[in-house]
Amino acid sequence: MKYANDALELAKKIGFEKGRGNALMVIGNCYDYEGNEASALKYYQDCLDVFTKISYKVGIARSHGNLGIIFEKMGNYPKALEGYFNALSTFKDLRDSEGIATCYNNIGNVNIRLNDFDKALDNYLQALNINKKIGDASGYSDCLQNIANIYHHNKDYGKALENYSEALKITRTIGDQQSEASVLGNIANIYNDEKEYDSAFFYDSKALALSKSIGDVSDYGFDLSNMGYIYLYQKKFNESKVYFDSALQISKQTGDKEYIKDIYRNLANIDSANGDFKTAWTDYKNYIIYRDSLLNEATIKKTTQAEMKYEQDKLNAVAEKERQRQKVIRNAFIGGFSIMFLAAGLFFFQRKRIAKEKKRSDELLLNILPEEVAEELKQKGNADAKSFDEVTVMFTDFKGFTNIAEKLSAKELVAEIDYCFKGFDNIIHKYNIEKIKTIGDSYMAAGGLPMANKTHAKDVVNAALEIVGFMEKHKQQRIKEGKPVFEIRIGINTGHVVAGIVGVKKFAYDIWGDTVNLASRMESSGEPGKINISGSTYELVKDDFNCTHRGKIQAKNKGEVDMYFVEGKV
Repeated sequence: MKYANDALELAKKIGFEKGRGNALMVIGNCYDYEGNEASALKYYQDCLDVFTKISYKVGIARSHGNLGIIFEKMGNYPKALEGYFNALSTFKDLRDSEGIATCYNNIGNVNIRLNDFDKALDNYLQALNINKKIGDASGYSDCLQNIANIYHHNKDYGKALENYSEALKITRTIGDQQSEASVLGNIANIYNDEKEYDSAFFYDSKALALSKSIGDVSDYGFDLSNMGYIYLYQKKFNESKVYFDSALQISKQTGDKEYIKDIYRNLANIDSANGDFKTAWTDYKNYIIYRDSLLNEATIKKTTQAEMKYEQDKLNAVAEKERQRQKVIRNAFIGGFSIMFLAAGLFFFQRKRIAKEKKRSDELLLNILPEEVAEELKQKGNADAKSFDEVTVMFTDFKGFTNIAEKLSAKELVAEIDYCFKGFDNIIHKYNIEKIKTIGDSYMAAGGLPMANKTHAKDVVNAALEIVGFMEKHKQQRIKEGKPVFEIRIGINTGHVVAGIVGVKKFAYDIWGDTVNLASRMESSGEPGKINISGSTYELVKDDFNCTHRGKIQAKNKGEVDMYFVEGKV
């Protein structure tokens, strides 16, 4: 918000209208994330006015889409549709396939809220076809799940399972475990509706295990609730209550009022069926409280007293005719589960999409920065430079790279470097080593940061030995194929460094100091297929590895330096 406001003032000062519109949009985003729809609406409208004035179509389309999102959240579905259709029209002018698909999907979501499932299906199919055409696997999977939800609502369980099954394959192919857990839970719901309880239990158990393993608290609560429904359909009220109670605790942790509301209603029904009317009444009061907290204050006063009085009278009547009423209550609330559960599922699915986008952005950040630095950046907006007394730095380089590169096409060269560096990435990850950067054919990594540890030197040398083995195996394969080969040199040094983030655009985590320079000299002073370490690294690893002293070797700009070749483990 602070940076967006600064950008807004600067854009106004220099008369940069596009920049002013972009800043207004970011401020609107901030208010949207905070749940302040009224302020978000104002800023999105202001940015639309700016972009319309300068005929910036991309900004116009996004502004209309954002307005649609806010109106949808506010329950103004006609205005939400107006925003989405305006965005769709502009994205079509721009021939922006991804934007068009997103609009069709959003329109389908509003159709669902208006109970117009036929229109929703039409719009989801439009989005599905576009995502398939442009190769957006994640978007394609989301559409399949939306379409499956429609078939589920229409009780066309065969088509619902068909779409969920295809979505499941895609989520596993792209490694989207969060969506995979969601699909597994939805498949369980279908089998539950078909009274195939063993299959329902099987799929929801898988969903529970997966949600727990990836630490997705919200999904785990959802899957616990699913299990509650499975037992509820079988009239196993005690088992059902256990799962709903667990789901309630997690939902309270996540603050999901919509879900807490539904769980309390289910618990009220279960306790009524078990004849525990006192607890049922308490559960139902909680249901009313959470339900009304989701409505505006004017509605609360009018509905709460009437609803609670009505329910109290009904429960009193139940208490007088317990045996007769229990059967009626059970049949009544079980008959309504399909609709209630579908509504909950659709709500949760949309919320999960937001969580998934956040997860994607977090994964992208972690692909650029160490986890601890990324977390500091998210919390503070900046990350402080830090000094480390002892870090082990490794450089790798390919001998004769320029000459070999001339024998390869550009595509072959990039593919070869990519193959090697991916192998290096996998190896250093095993030893908790941080990749710093690559420059051409040079690869730089360091142990002992961003979290200091005492095993950094040993970790880096172990990784270097694996890299040498990896390259030797790759070299033999290339020789068999009659292709040019790269021979690797590795240099390692240990000492003091300073680490931090550099740059504003395409920022990077980097390290500086004489230790880094000497590590580079270790590499350039080495030999192909060898690991050349400095005296400071040797002192830390001499008890774990067999090393050969090379004597004092002249290093560029460093004078004579003790160097050792690592021959293997002791």
